[in-house]
Amino acid sequence: MASPFSAGTREATLTALESADLDVLVVGGGITGVGVALDAASRGLRTALVEGDDFASGTSSKSSKLVHGGLRYLQQGDVRLVYEALHERQRLRRNAPHLVKLLPFMIPILTKDGVIPKRVARALGSAMWMYDLTGGFRIGRLHKRLKADAAFRHLPTMPRDRLSGAYLYYDATTDDARLVLTIARTAAEHGAAVANRCRVVGFTKGADGQVDGATVEADGRRFDISARVVVNAAGVWADDVRALEDGVHPDSIRPAKGIHLTVPWEKVRNDIAVVIPVRGDKRSLFVVPWGRNADGTFQHTYIGTTDTDYEGRLDDPPCTADDIAYVLGALNAAVTTDVTADDVTGVWAGLRPLVKSAGSGRTADLSRRHRVSIGPAGVIGIAGGKLTTYREMAEDTVDEVLGRLGRKARCRTKKLRLFGAAGHTDPPEGSTAAHLAGRFGTASRAVVTLIDADPSLGQPLIPGLPYLRAEAVYAVRSEMATTLDDVLLRRTRAHLFDRPATLAAAPAVAELLGGELGWDADEIARQLATYEELVAAEQADATVSAAAP
Repeated sequence: MASPFSAGTREATLTALESADLDVLVVGGGITGVGVALDAASRGLRTALVEGDDFASGTSSKSSKLVHGGLRYLQQGDVRLVYEALHERQRLRRNAPHLVKLLPFMIPILTKDGVIPKRVARALGSAMWMYDLTGGFRIGRLHKRLKADAAFRHLPTMPRDRLSGAYLYYDATTDDARLVLTIARTAAEHGAAVANRCRVVGFTKGADGQVDGATVEADGRRFDISARVVVNAAGVWADDVRALEDGVHPDSIRPAKGIHLTVPWEKVRNDIAVVIPVRGDKRSLFVVPWGRNADGTFQHTYIGTTDTDYEGRLDDPPCTADDIAYVLGALNAAVTTDVTADDVTGVWAGLRPLVKSAGSGRTADLSRRHRVSIGPAGVIGIAGGKLTTYREMAEDTVDEVLGRLGRKARCRTKKLRLFGAAGHTDPPEGSTAAHLAGRFGTASRAVVTLIDADPSLGQPLIPGLPYLRAEAVYAVRSEMATTLDDVLLRRTRAHLFDRPATLAAAPAVAELLGGELGWDADEIARQLATYEELVAAEQADATVSAAAP
């Protein structure tokens, strides 16, 4: 196979896959699929992964961008799930220190018909101690109770006269799309063949009726990939892939939609993450600052996520007017700045692939645990779970793969450092060096080398955002980016945080990418039109009123 993620890797990988003899083929390039590919490859299995769109193009680029145990799951009594998630959080912090950072969280206690009455606060204090016991102690940070003045300094837009105090605890944050890409690159380093825009359209079967490979389409051609075991890690599309196995749609996944909004940081002014339970609801929203400046301020704050039953389109689920009103209503119950829909600079909506298991059918009650299953023709399916526990999900899946192969191999991912982690140190916060190190780790040296060779690449990619032109070039040359959307939505997160600025800069970005990818004027125009259609669709969705969350 070609060297991992270098220029031309994708084309060479596709060519090699036509004649490859694989142990395992993974279908799906989200967090679950790349985790399985890394686990399998690191155990010595001949492994390939194919993704029909781009890496993390579905749910895995549209999460809350948190690596956490899930305090609300603890309140629901699922202590085991929280314990396992916090254990995985610690492993991720050790294996990817450049991507996974500690983040303080504050739960304010507002009196006078506030968000959290004092009697609820007492129960919350007990839950905090359990959170510490199930994993907080591992990071050396235990929760504490804050007095009102200290809490107000962390979120000075709260109504001070209603604030009686707060709880402070610690979890972690990550750029979900970059985490997925980094795991994919690490899998490639361990010998996995990894390709985006390679869609599975059918399965091949042996004389015994068992699946022995897949038929894929990529770059206008169709070919078969031979594999002893196939893993279905397609997330919310897993049932569709299963239908290719035996023609029966199992209806085992219940999508739950989560939406997030981005607003200018000045409208909220939180210097840490804040949890605001939604009054009259079982859900809570995270209010997370993003884009730290050198002076300790931030560029944006994002708010989410909702957790609502969903039956619409799986590709690009909408963020509707009702979604926006729900989130802003919860936010405005905790701050005094009257944030409106006109203040929103970005939105994203993702679908969690929840496994149907609860009697009520509510997405808030469905299982967050993962499930490994075997299809009638031998395809191994992995569904459910959450971003934080992807490694554990992958381990269980590859254990099943090895059983099918009649082999044994010890899991290596518990202590396996991800691409860019070795030798990483944190530069001063708010600096360009910190921005690059937090996205690439030690691989940021390659981005700096591009700037050294062409100083113009050190200029901003999107005015007002921290991304550099060199990052777009690096995305094409070393990260399999092939479209304008790849760069604006996933290799950078510009579109999610400042859609107007990103739209204005899109022509210049398309020209830059065109020079790298050999686009002519017509292709540059087509790429721009595709992105503009995405923006227009999001704007149209925001005017649609549907059932309230």
